[in-house]
Amino acid sequence: MRAHGTIAAVLVTTALLTAGCGRDSSGGTDGEGRPATAPGAAPSADFGDLKNVCGPGDPTGAPAKGVTDKEIQVGVLSDVGFTKNPEFPNAAKVFTEWCNDAGGIHGRQLVPTVRDTKLVEVRQRVIEACRDDFALVGGSAALDGLGVKERLSCLMPDFAAQVVQRQNEGSDLQVSVQPGGPSYFRNAGMLHWAVTEAYPGSAGDLGIIAGDSPVTKMSLDQRVETLKAFGGTITYTDLYPAQGVSNWTPYAQAIKNKGVKGLIFMGDFGSLAKLEQALTDMDYKLDWIDANNNAYGPAFLKLAGPEVLATQNNLADLMGTFPLEKAAANPATKQVIDLFAKYAPEAQVTMPAVKAFSAWLLFAKSAASCGDALTRKCLYEAARKETAWTGGGLQAPLDLSVQDAPVNCFNVEKATPDGWKPADFKPDRGAYRCGAKAYKLTGPYGRPATLKDVGKSMSDFK
Repeated sequence: MRAHGTIAAVLVTTALLTAGCGRDSSGGTDGEGRPATAPGAAPSADFGDLKNVCGPGDPTGAPAKGVTDKEIQVGVLSDVGFTKNPEFPNAAKVFTEWCNDAGGIHGRQLVPTVRDTKLVEVRQRVIEACRDDFALVGGSAALDGLGVKERLSCLMPDFAAQVVQRQNEGSDLQVSVQPGGPSYFRNAGMLHWAVTEAYPGSAGDLGIIAGDSPVTKMSLDQRVETLKAFGGTITYTDLYPAQGVSNWTPYAQAIKNKGVKGLIFMGDFGSLAKLEQALTDMDYKLDWIDANNNAYGPAFLKLAGPEVLATQNNLADLMGTFPLEKAAANPATKQVIDLFAKYAPEAQVTMPAVKAFSAWLLFAKSAASCGDALTRKCLYEAARKETAWTGGGLQAPLDLSVQDAPVNCFNVEKATPDGWKPADFKPDRGAYRCGAKAYKLTGPYGRPATLKDVGKSMSDFK
């Protein structure tokens, strides 16, 4: 994550939702260990346990904006011009090239356009998407709330890889593969496990440190509320300048002086690595640190180094996404890595990229079910019928017929000198622990935008 000046503070929000960068050089198979498709042959249209995701057809007509008899124009929101992180454009490239090689959506070729929000230009990019695109698919923007009313005004569906701001999270015409709804705290399962089961001795000495921005302060308040509801006592909270800290020793000393045993870190993993180095240098070891899934990847491991990784207990909640380092054990995750190796060999496979791929799969399956008469309404209603969506096996099942529900399944990763590995969180459904503890928020955190807010209703949706 790159940031300059005070504007960097808003990027801390992205840090809470995005994962670090994972790379896998494997390739040459179809995702299930079989030889790769022969040159010139159409690739398999199957993905994981999903059959015929893409395929040929002979469509006619132009039933909706962005749809012709030959193409489907879709928009991909990304802050890539500011963050320089191309994970959502990469996922769009890999999926659409694979799908188009297999025949497209009922014969229509997918044409993705990256709508580069450059962090602060979300509204402008959504307006452009409203002009040209059929739907938004597989993207995300840190300030996504800035464009939600424009999207609803033009009645555009959003198949987001992840959502961030309260105005957009769970808004109308949105189908997100991100677990959890706006009324619930998403990481409740992991935090409840940490303070009541895995490390109960830490419950009376909990701390939270976050980058200083208005958006992050709201997220901090949500964590305080949730931990208190689980019987935790917050003995330390602090904010650090999101543009960077030159000396982390004072923060580490404050954490040690307060006797913090369980720490939630909200920010970029580079800063976390420096804080943990300072803690380790003063010989202070916490019971656990919630590194947030921004740290999940090799970059944090490299920055932290083996001494810190062997001393501090870093955890990351993947919220039901299958871990990348275990891809060989999961055909769908392996298939994503293989497709990246074929269509974007220099790109990094990250957790957000996997989420984006799941969003693209949902879009493709829903669109294909509409056949020749592909409309926004048919697309959206088809996606809402998915009651156990897994992205072909990329994630724990989600009931997409419900807009606002707690996270049911979670999985926790632990950073070690030998890499990221599943923590001992007692999974009970394959890689996941399901039936997770839920917590419904009560604080004044705002609400999702609705069609009514822009003078529209579902009767206007065609």
